[in-house]
Amino acid sequence: MFGRKSPSLRLAVLLAGLLSTFCLSGFAQSRMTVRREVQRDVSPPLREMIKLMPPRSLVRREAEPVRRIPLPPGLSTQGQGQAEDAVRQQSVVPFTPVVGTSFEGLGAGQYGFTVNSAPPDTNGAVGATQYVQWVNESFAVFNKNTGALVAGPTAGNTLWAGFGGGCQTNNDGDPVVLYDKLAQRWVFSQFSVSTTPFLQCIAVSKTSDATGSYNRYSFQYNNFDDYPKMGVWPDGYYETFNMFNGNTFVGADACSYNRTAMLNGQSATQICFQQSSAIGGLLPSDLDGTTPPPAGSPNYMVYFGTNNLDRP
Repeated sequence: MFGRKSPSLRLAVLLAGLLSTFCLSGFAQSRMTVRREVQRDVSPPLREMIKLMPPRSLVRREAEPVRRIPLPPGLSTQGQGQAEDAVRQQSVVPFTPVVGTSFEGLGAGQYGFTVNSAPPDTNGAVGATQYVQWVNESFAVFNKNTGALVAGPTAGNTLWAGFGGGCQTNNDGDPVVLYDKLAQRWVFSQFSVSTTPFLQCIAVSKTSDATGSYNRYSFQYNNFDDYPKMGVWPDGYYETFNMFNGNTFVGADACSYNRTAMLNGQSATQICFQQSSAIGGLLPSDLDGTTPPPAGSPNYMVYFGTNNLDRP
């Protein structure tokens, strides 16, 4: 925020493409794993599945126990005696975007919605005509021009109704919703971890209408796939996880799903590169516009390196 010291960070850049090797500067080569989907199908229209879902649970709970990753060696959270960041912005620029339509999203008391999980993991995406907001265990679809509620709020696992397995029965949160502007498709993701096997549940819409049908997938992991973060890229859907064996952090996993196959509802693979426990909290880059990066450009990922974080 303005008026506060910016963190002094070293951003480690990862090349997370479909390559035979995957290296991080200063770290040993990571381990590659290829996974095929455990299950896939094509869903009925979401608007129809919502009608068949039972009322959402109003029991308040923590979404998942907090699993902490250790700070990289040399990384301090104290920030005492650190020099001012020379590139910190000193003033507000005069190019603030103009606010268009503004409307209430999901929150306590809005649209009959009750916040029943902490933290809420609020996120959303803007499509061609709709806005989708997902607040941990529930999501809703809005008309982006008028703000009118189109569908929901409904439980996240509504997307996997009739799919079977943990994706259907568990509504565990840690959600991500994206809009693939190159393909004009919605991409939804949440994990299933309250029962084993640990799964990541992915749904890719067949059209630009978020209330329509989806190509649905589940992928299985040997370890707890916590803190999923996702990005759209021309050559894949990239997703990262903090992997835990019980409560022991074993490192970040950097993965890429076969985007072309998932857009077409075909059998899909996921290529993952498991990092050491020295690397965590990876964030993949995400293509938010319609202009693609240069041909063959890798998906870049960043994380906090060995430097210092200033407390605000």
